[in-house]
Amino acid sequence: MIDKLEMLLALASERHFGRAAEVVGVTQQSFSAGIKQLEDRLGVLLVQRGSRFQGFTAEGEKALEWARRIVGDSRAMRQEVRRLSRGLAGHLRIAAIPTALPVIASLTTPFHARHPGVRFTIRSTTSAEILSLLANLEADIGLTYLDNEPLGRVTALPLYRESYRLITAAEAPLGRRDAVTWAEAAEVPLCLLTPDMQNRRIIDAHLRAAGTAPATALESNSMIVLMTHVRTGRWASILPTVLAELLGLTGHLRAIPITAPEVSHAIGLVALQRDPALPLVSAFVAEAREAALGFSGGEEVPV
Repeated sequence: MIDKLEMLLALASERHFGRAAEVVGVTQQSFSAGIKQLEDRLGVLLVQRGSRFQGFTAEGEKALEWARRIVGDSRAMRQEVRRLSRGLAGHLRIAAIPTALPVIASLTTPFHARHPGVRFTIRSTTSAEILSLLANLEADIGLTYLDNEPLGRVTALPLYRESYRLITAAEAPLGRRDAVTWAEAAEVPLCLLTPDMQNRRIIDAHLRAAGTAPATALESNSMIVLMTHVRTGRWASILPTVLAELLGLTGHLRAIPITAPEVSHAIGLVALQRDPALPLVSAFVAEAREAALGFSGGEEVPV
């Protein structure tokens, strides 16, 4: 039954029989047979079928809720039992917004030193997708904004507050300033994240609040693309302070604080509210709670 419920979760994620079969490591024929066996066991039709996947029935949607609960409990049980004999081990899947990627190593490195049997998968994605991945048990931990858009039924741990800087060439019109306003930042050609990223929506909101709109010359969902363009000295961007520090700015680039007003947004860990929690998740959150004090100088980070 657990295997069949795993198939149902894979189908909810992929929305395609062939791709879902690949995720669980079986042939499409075996996958379809497994879903049919689950339907026979429950005595209801779960999936709307045609030439391709068309969605779930009302009964299928309700079965998905139970599948997430049962599969989550099954994984928690396996981790807890193994921990008693082998110590904490397993696979921890982290989904993070691109602007928070620089801080992940400061969390995973001490955790792995303490628990070498744990391996990580880190995925960069949007804040909305993070919540979807958590809900469908495809991610264990999210690293995202806490105070800008609804989070739903998750446990949240604030880590630090994200502030912003204009990254520009020293010889550019604003390059010698000690600080710039949001209105001034909007006047230079900017390369920014795409609008599906919450960071971009935040930046656009602050620029609009300053009575202007950004002169966006380039958009990308890749921080690497933005960084490489900024490094040429011919592009400017608005980046979080922690990311600007990661850039290792060369002599001809400057990271200038954006003021009037000075703004910041809370970044933190999120995980599904569940009891019992996955042992890996509980241990990682505890490790992150210690790290949060270091990020904030020993003070609790407000949301």
